[in-house]
Amino acid sequence: MTHLLSIIIPVLDEASVIEQALERVRAAAPEAELVVADGGSRDGTPGLAAKHARVVISGRGRALQMNRGARESSGQWLLFLHADTVPPRGLSAEIAEASRLGFDAGAFRLRIAGRHPLLPLLAWGANLRTRRRGIALGDQGLFVRRDLFWRLGGFPHLALMEDYAFALKLKRAGVRLYVSPLVVETSGRRWDELGFFRVWWRMRRYYLSYHWRGDTAALARDYRDVR
Repeated sequence: MTHLLSIIIPVLDEASVIEQALERVRAAAPEAELVVADGGSRDGTPGLAAKHARVVISGRGRALQMNRGARESSGQWLLFLHADTVPPRGLSAEIAEASRLGFDAGAFRLRIAGRHPLLPLLAWGANLRTRRRGIALGDQGLFVRRDLFWRLGGFPHLALMEDYAFALKLKRAGVRLYVSPLVVETSGRRWDELGFFRVWWRMRRYYLSYHWRGDTAALARDYRDVR
């Protein structure tokens, strides 16, 4: 069966939240195909996810997982969503509207849920980057036409920052990004638990290191501390 929209969710040891997350996604897009790409969870995540979605097993790493999920899906459009991101109601109609307007890729506005008072400013900066530079990251609910996704080679096989690298691929290919007025809400748990400025500085350092050296394996080892 071919779907208009497939939603691919990469997961790793998310047993505590996966069922609630998939219920939210199903409520937001009841007609969409849901594909959970598990990277080797040891806490029973695949079994819990299988109650709500199709589960595929992949090697560990978001790029590998999302590419595997995309290959196993059937949708004309692919939406990549993090397990801790809450999608908006009406997202399927919004993607259909992007298609009607002639766009081949897009993302939603971002809200970050958490205790720190600077999280709204962080989300504002991400939304400004998307509007001004046409770059959207994974926690913004990136969606793209299936044929374009594979024409660009899918997500690069990087240990980290695969979403940023793919966003740059879109930009370099001259793909206009549809910026939806609808909002996705992502968890601010990293900033709340580990400290806002600690996480902010590390993320800035990752971007600089990526552009200077491209050493994503070393970055990924460090990122495990802030995920």
